[in-house]
Amino acid sequence: MQFRKYQHIERYGTDEVEGIEDGICVVFPKIDGTNGSVWLGDDGEIKAGSRRRELTLEKDNHGFYAYVLQDERLKNYLKKHPSHRLYGEFLVPHTLKTYRDDAWRRFYIFDVVEEYEDGFRYLPYNEYKPLLEEFGLDYIPPIAILKNPTYENFIKLLDKTDFLIKDGAGPGEGIVIKNYDYRNKYGRQIWAKIVRSEFKEKFHKIMGAPEVKTKKVVEESIIDDFVTEAFIEKEYAKIVNEKGGWRSEYVPMFFNKLFYTLIKEEMWNIVKKYKRPKIDFRRLYVMITLKVKEVKRELF
Repeated sequence: MQFRKYQHIERYGTDEVEGIEDGICVVFPKIDGTNGSVWLGDDGEIKAGSRRRELTLEKDNHGFYAYVLQDERLKNYLKKHPSHRLYGEFLVPHTLKTYRDDAWRRFYIFDVVEEYEDGFRYLPYNEYKPLLEEFGLDYIPPIAILKNPTYENFIKLLDKTDFLIKDGAGPGEGIVIKNYDYRNKYGRQIWAKIVRSEFKEKFHKIMGAPEVKTKKVVEESIIDDFVTEAFIEKEYAKIVNEKGGWRSEYVPMFFNKLFYTLIKEEMWNIVKKYKRPKIDFRRLYVMITLKVKEVKRELF
C-alpha cells in the first residue's frame, strides 16, 4: 500500500454534510494533536504518514514515525490485518494544553480503513473496536450513539468532550460526527465536525449585545464565517510546533499560511455559501492580517 491522505472533515451545517444526521450517528470527541496514519508498505515494512506525506526517520513529524517503529502492538495488528490502514491523532502539544500528563505522545486511533484492489471502505466503530482491543491499541471512544439527532443534541455533547482532559480542566476541542451509512449529495462518504470555540464565537454573536447592522462586503463575511479565532490559533500552533517556538520574523509566514489554508480547504464552501461571489483576494488578504492583529495582539 502507498500513502493515502486522510479526508478533510467538513464543518457541520455546510451542504457537504447536509443530511448526515439522518440515521445512526456515532459522535466522537475531537482531540488536538497531529494527524497520523500507519500501514504496511508493499515491502511488508510498517509505514507512517502525517496529514500530507509519508514520513521517514530523517523527515519525521514530532517523532511519530520513531514511535510507530517501536510500538509492537501496531506491527502485530498490521501483520494480522495487512489490508488495514490506521488513522489517528498523535497527541503532542498543539492548541489545547489541558490533556493529562500520561496522555501525551500516544497514538489514538479514530478510523480504520480496509483497502481493496479497486477501492477502500471505512470500518464502522463497532466493527473495528474489538479488532483494536485484541492488540491493546489506543483508540478514541464515542461520546454517544444517536438516532436521527438534531443540532441541539450535538451542541449538548460539546460539554462532554473531556476524553484525556485533566480533571476540572474543562471540555475538549469539539466533536466529530460519523454516520457510516451516509453519502453526501456528491456521492462521498464524509464526516462532520463542530469545534467548540467556533460554536462559542457564533453563540456570543447571536446572544450578545445588539449590534448596529451594516451591509458587509463579501470578503468581510468570509472572514467572519471562516477565519475564526480557532482557525487562527490552530495555524499559529502549527508554526510554533514546526519551528520550535515563535519569532517575530514568522509573521509574514503566518499571514501567508492562513491565506493558503483558507483558499485550499474552504474555497469550495465559500463559493457555495455566497453563490459564486466576486472576491477581491487582495482585500481578503488584508482583512486576514487585520483579524490576526485583533486575535493575536501579543505578537504585534
